[in-house]
Amino acid sequence: MGTKLPIPKEVKSLHETLRRAGYEAYLVGGCVRDLLLKREPKDWDITTNATPEKIQELFAETFYENKFGTVGVVTGSDDPRIKVVEITPYRIEGKYSDARRPDEVTFSEKLEDDLRRRDFTINAIAYGPAKSELVDLHDGEEDLRRRLVRAVGNPDDRFKEDALRTLRAIRISAELDFAIEAKTATAIANDAPLLEKISRERVRDEFWRILMSDRPMQALYVAQKLGILRYIIPELVEAIGVQQNQAHAYDVFEHLLRSLQHAADKKWSFEIRLAALLHDIGKSASRRWSDEKKDWTFHGHEVIGARMAEKILKDLRLESRSKTVVTLIRWHMFFSDPEKVTLSAVRRTIRNVGAEHIKDLLNLRICDRIGTGRPKEQPFRLRKYMSMVDEAMRDPISVSMLAIDGTHLIEMGETAGPRIGWILHALLEEVLDDPKKNTSEYLETRARELTQLSEKELQKLGEAGKERKEGEEETAVEELRKKHHVH
Repeated sequence: MGTKLPIPKEVKSLHETLRRAGYEAYLVGGCVRDLLLKREPKDWDITTNATPEKIQELFAETFYENKFGTVGVVTGSDDPRIKVVEITPYRIEGKYSDARRPDEVTFSEKLEDDLRRRDFTINAIAYGPAKSELVDLHDGEEDLRRRLVRAVGNPDDRFKEDALRTLRAIRISAELDFAIEAKTATAIANDAPLLEKISRERVRDEFWRILMSDRPMQALYVAQKLGILRYIIPELVEAIGVQQNQAHAYDVFEHLLRSLQHAADKKWSFEIRLAALLHDIGKSASRRWSDEKKDWTFHGHEVIGARMAEKILKDLRLESRSKTVVTLIRWHMFFSDPEKVTLSAVRRTIRNVGAEHIKDLLNLRICDRIGTGRPKEQPFRLRKYMSMVDEAMRDPISVSMLAIDGTHLIEMGETAGPRIGWILHALLEEVLDDPKKNTSEYLETRARELTQLSEKELQKLGEAGKERKEGEEETAVEELRKKHHVH
């Protein structure tokens, strides 16, 4: 009796169409693996002895834009996981000169040729729905039972064919909570430098999936042990062994991994996970010994860390996520220092990070605390912070929320130009300290006083908040440029 696996009707229909036309066809890869593990497949792949041209003749809506034979077939389903199913001919791959892609691909009539070229045994199991037939030529089912990630054939050959497989092994082990087989792990360590040949976009995609797995700490720890991490985020490797002050039980590297893991445990967003992983990345550069405190200090590490994170995310082609992550890192120390948490300071912080991200900042604070090795955030302090945030959210935090605007100032006789902006920002600074001042009566009276100031005086007053922020950051930024050359 065969193994009957649940296949969506759209995928089954594609398989049957190929079979009726006289071709062999099997489901293959991650979808078969996931079905055997009783997991929901993220996508579906079919392999066949039909050529790309024959595949296209059989289906109404297809696209074929590569030299590897893969044809995308549009199923018409609303389910994004099966909207497009990839159908690939059995193939034999030639030499890999660049450790990224085969120099040539030859289509084959034999399923075993196709399974032989696949990366890991658990991804090299084929399934024929018509007969509920599993074809497992590399003991993938046994490795599923043993919870092992093992390369097909010689692991060194597999990784030299496509160096990204070294990182993919670590990602799959994290997603499935599998161990990496010993010979496969040894080959990963030996071939790790080949990752330099891989595009940062492909590295980014694997890294993204690692962070969004349930066990990112485990994955990045293994990546470090096998020499892979330096080819993803080298700055993290520099954090290994950087001891912290007495408030921390771990060095910077382990603290960052533990902070990330808490974000994953809470199922928080990619941005919070990434901010948790990088929030103290600037500590190596800012660390100084204090004879007075008899301990290490890290003044300005949040500023240095924000600049470093911006560089890291640009390198990983994650610019679209950069602004939020960098902002959270820049301001992550706010809720760490109870002395700073006044209501007016909370309003300024909301302005700095954006109202939509202030709760993310609180969550990052929780990750930071858990990562020190302490118990969870003290409930009373966290409730106090949340209450202050809720209260501050009702108050003005931007020029647009003031009771008067630029048009009002022009009607009062002020000339359109930069003086308008300076007046409004000077008024906002007062309102951030005391929201009760946000009335048209008070602001109009105060604006009339401000219009009497010279341009130089008004500019200084209007940019006071900006100058204060720049003053706080100046020392840390200078240190960053000297030590890390991050511009």
